[in-house]
Amino acid sequence: MTLDSIRAAERFPFAIILQDVRSLYNVGSIFRTADAFRANMLILTGFTPSPPRKEISKTALDAEASVPWKYYRSTLEAIGEMRQNGWKIYAVEVAHESRGIPSLSQQDFPAVFVLGNELSGVTDDIMAECDGAFEISMHGVKHSLNVAVAAGIIMYQAATICTS
Repeated sequence: MTLDSIRAAERFPFAIILQDVRSLYNVGSIFRTADAFRANMLILTGFTPSPPRKEISKTALDAEASVPWKYYRSTLEAIGEMRQNGWKIYAVEVAHESRGIPSLSQQDFPAVFVLGNELSGVTDDIMAECDGAFEISMHGVKHSLNVAVAAGIIMYQAATICTS
C-alpha cells in the first residue's frame, strides 16, 4: 500500500494505548507494528514520548505518518473518550481473571488494548477501569516480554480475528 491508500483504507477495530512507555525505540517499534496490522489508532499517554523524534522514526521507519495517533496527558481521559465512543477496554497484563490471548473473539471488539510501562506494567488505577485483561502465556524462565513484542502479539491476534 502507499501512504495515500493506507490513509484511505478501512482500519481494523482495535487501538493501542501506551501508558508511560519510556523507550523511544519501543514506541517506534509499536508504530511500525500498528502500521503492519492496520490498527485503528495508537494512543500515547503520560510520559510516553510522541513524534516527531528521530529515535521513534528510526524504529518506526516513518510509520508515524501512516498510523493515526493521539497524545493524552491522562490515560484515564483517553480511556474515557474511547469508552464513550463504544470501545471496550482491555489491559494486556497478568491479572486476576485475565484471559489468554487465544480467547480473544469477535465479541471483544471494538477493542482498546492498554500496554503499560516497561518496568511496572499497567497501573492499578488503570486496571480498575478496564473491562478485562488479556495475558500472554509464558513458558520459560522469564515472566514478561518487551512491551513492543507484547504489542505485536496482541495486534497479530486482533488482526487475525478481524480478517477471519
